[in-house]
Amino acid sequence: MRVGAGEVFGFLGPNGAGKTTVVKLLLGLTRPTGGRATVLGAPIGDRLTRRSIGYLPELFRYQPWLNAREVLELHASLIGGSAGPSPSDIGRGLEEVGLADRANDRVGTFSKGMQQRLGLAVALLGGPRLIVLDEPTSALDPAGRADVRGIIAGVRDRGATVFLNSHLLSEVERVCDRIAIVDRGRVLASGSLDDLLGGEVLRLRVTGLAPDARSELAQFGPVTAGGDDWLSIGGVPPDRHPDVVAFVVRRGGRVHAVDGGRRGLEDRYLELIRGNQS
Repeated sequence: MRVGAGEVFGFLGPNGAGKTTVVKLLLGLTRPTGGRATVLGAPIGDRLTRRSIGYLPELFRYQPWLNAREVLELHASLIGGSAGPSPSDIGRGLEEVGLADRANDRVGTFSKGMQQRLGLAVALLGGPRLIVLDEPTSALDPAGRADVRGIIAGVRDRGATVFLNSHLLSEVERVCDRIAIVDRGRVLASGSLDDLLGGEVLRLRVTGLAPDARSELAQFGPVTAGGDDWLSIGGVPPDRHPDVVAFVVRRGGRVHAVDGGRRGLEDRYLELIRGNQS
């Protein structure tokens, strides 16, 4: 698996797939038992290289007795070096994540979402070349998620690389240039969204369709079952959509919705994961 410079790379997989282990290996927080990897051209764990990496862990904890500015000042001192973050950098960082008006408030008074924003500011300190974000929007409301998408786009625009580990497939689909889907320590697929999602797909929300009739839908293309009674059929051209709907109705099914276009990331994700577990 290779992550290119200046791209937003989505790292996806179910619980227990090995995602957090990979993140810890890349950051030098745990040691490999085999294999090799490099980060920013240096072997994993290189201490000098780690100064160029920002990290927001999934389980973030900050000192509740410090205020937001003091948390960033502490992490700025840990980065060290003559080119370390300045007081003005800290101010801009708090403003970027929407905490400028809470700079002098103690972290212990922050909601979980506000603490996650603070963690993102910590990860961006010093303008790192690589930012590793582990579930960066898990505690945020929709407005907060939109803010993070904008921040990620800005990071990419300045040439940095973002390695994004997330279960929120809709967020990944919006911001990532390339993705990898992993399970049980293996990369099942990797590439751009166009590479992974392929061409046209017909999605139908269907109820009352017998299992044997559902299996016969494969005559139109590969079928994937999603949540909320949705079925996805790959490779169906638009002029065949009425034929599929007519078949479902003839076989006793009820069609509640029809959506033609490219398949969604969730459909492709479920197809790969279920295929690997069968």
